[in-house]
Amino acid sequence: MHSPFAASLLALGLALAPCSIAFAADSASGIGPSFKGPVGLQLYSLRGEFAADGVPATLKKVADYGLKEVELAGTYNLSPERFTQLLKEHGLKAVSGHFAYDKYKSDPESVAQEAKALGLKYAGCAWINHGPGPFNEANTRDAITVFNKAGEVLAKHGIQFFYHCHGYEFAPHGDGTFMDLLAKETDPKHVAFQMDVFWVVHPGQDPVAWLNKLGSRWQLVHLKDMRKGIQGDLTGKSDVKNDVVLGTGQMNWPAILAAAQKAGVKHYFIEDESPWAASQIAESLKYLEGVKY
Repeated sequence: MHSPFAASLLALGLALAPCSIAFAADSASGIGPSFKGPVGLQLYSLRGEFAADGVPATLKKVADYGLKEVELAGTYNLSPERFTQLLKEHGLKAVSGHFAYDKYKSDPESVAQEAKALGLKYAGCAWINHGPGPFNEANTRDAITVFNKAGEVLAKHGIQFFYHCHGYEFAPHGDGTFMDLLAKETDPKHVAFQMDVFWVVHPGQDPVAWLNKLGSRWQLVHLKDMRKGIQGDLTGKSDVKNDVVLGTGQMNWPAILAAAQKAGVKHYFIEDESPWAASQIAESLKYLEGVKY
């Protein structure tokens, strides 16, 4: 039997519950008055830790940041099932993952099966094989064919395919760039895009302009800042030491994040390839909690 005092406490608790829930949501790691995420981590950021400390210890580090979502770049010699089990044990969920271009080209069904085993919502490609010369129209058209096919195959399994821009596709082509050609000739239903902000700025492009141009095609974003004073190019390559804490580099994050929100970006991932990523990630999350726009 409940006493009148207990009943009063219960009523008070129920009345305060929505406020408590709202507070918890607002105080989530990386979330602040303006930036609402959801924000996760591209696990490639901690590749050194995975190699040195192992998977369980590194996933604990990710969880200790207060994050819940991750993006994969391999499973460190573990089966999809085992890796997924370890993620679950640490309160983490793999939302998306990167897979090799050649695998999409030769056997997209195998990518779909692996992505499905990992429970992914998104499966993407972060590098179009090309060279040794500059990225060109033939490379672009090859990618268009590969991406349209991969997107169709993945869609049958309920998985969204995406391409992660990497700088070289912003080389001039006609009245625009090869990125314009990729966007124009890939099927919007089956091919989405992931903006890596670093790899838009590095070749001299404006992330805000591209977010406005392609709108909802940008479903995912990599949050990555570039050291001040760095002049980029169209190679898609840069010293990893040029990755710095969000808000300390060249990017105008308030403008970029506002444009990303307007475009309807669904998931954000911090990616920090620097040797100091483990410490910089925590600082970047603090920046996102305080940024205003």
